[in-house]
Amino acid sequence: MTAIVDVPPPLLPDEAAAQAYRERSARLREAPPGAAADELAEISTAVRRDILTTIQAAGMGHVGGDLSVTDLLVTALWGTLRVHPADPGHPGRDRLVLSKGHCAAALYSALASCGFFPQARLREFMAPLSPLNGHPARLKVPGVETSTGPLGHGLPVAAGCALGARLRDEPWRTLVVLGDGEIQEGSNWEAAMTAAHHGLANLTAVVDRNRLQQGDRTEDTKSLEPLDAKWASFGWEVRVIDGHDHKAIKEAYGPSTTGRPVAVIANTVKGKGVSFMEDRVEWHHKVPTDEQVRRALEELSR
Repeated sequence: MTAIVDVPPPLLPDEAAAQAYRERSARLREAPPGAAADELAEISTAVRRDILTTIQAAGMGHVGGDLSVTDLLVTALWGTLRVHPADPGHPGRDRLVLSKGHCAAALYSALASCGFFPQARLREFMAPLSPLNGHPARLKVPGVETSTGPLGHGLPVAAGCALGARLRDEPWRTLVVLGDGEIQEGSNWEAAMTAAHHGLANLTAVVDRNRLQQGDRTEDTKSLEPLDAKWASFGWEVRVIDGHDHKAIKEAYGPSTTGRPVAVIANTVKGKGVSFMEDRVEWHHKVPTDEQVRRALEELSR
């Protein structure tokens, strides 16, 4: 006998949350980085709590990388980019690409915080036929610019977006977030070379430099250092920051000062915010128990 699974309804904007986002984000975008930092940190903490409960409900996820990338995504969506949760396809929107697509729970939680869809829908993460897949799907989730999962694809797509804006003489910009293990893929360096060749100053690549990948440390798998010199040698403007310092992140997301694409190397901690997860390789794809979630939420409420 065939089981019948209800298909969840499509994801639609949370109008009230989207309106609140529009007003608050406009203020945070215009505020000096230092003045916006505390509010961005507050939003990031709320998003981290949502990540934990989302993965707990699903029994699946990549919690360590989700927590390391949270501050980068929140600062992009709330403090930098011009996006429109109530009108996700707005032609003048800035583009955000999460190349490390396995950290979908972080992206979904951040998008829900903006009102792209109701926060309550996060509990459908990875459920049968849910639009909130384990990797982001452009045709299913508003706010997702390109489907990601196979590593090394996000930067090439983002370079194409930036080049498209250039050809159309459009002012919108593209920001792509990559995992550090992911940039061992050669396709990233082909895209980096192309972006520099075309002088895509409207493109920012952000490396979530938590120094861990699935199973081991990046430097023990395939050494990436000197990472800043590598990006510079490909013709990029390079900024090295603390990836959990919201003031530094917001400053680093500012426009290019050289007419070249910008590479932000954001030094982060895998599992950031939860003491027993921080800098531990086993939390790449480990699901916390209910007791561990309770402890983690307690730490994130202090």
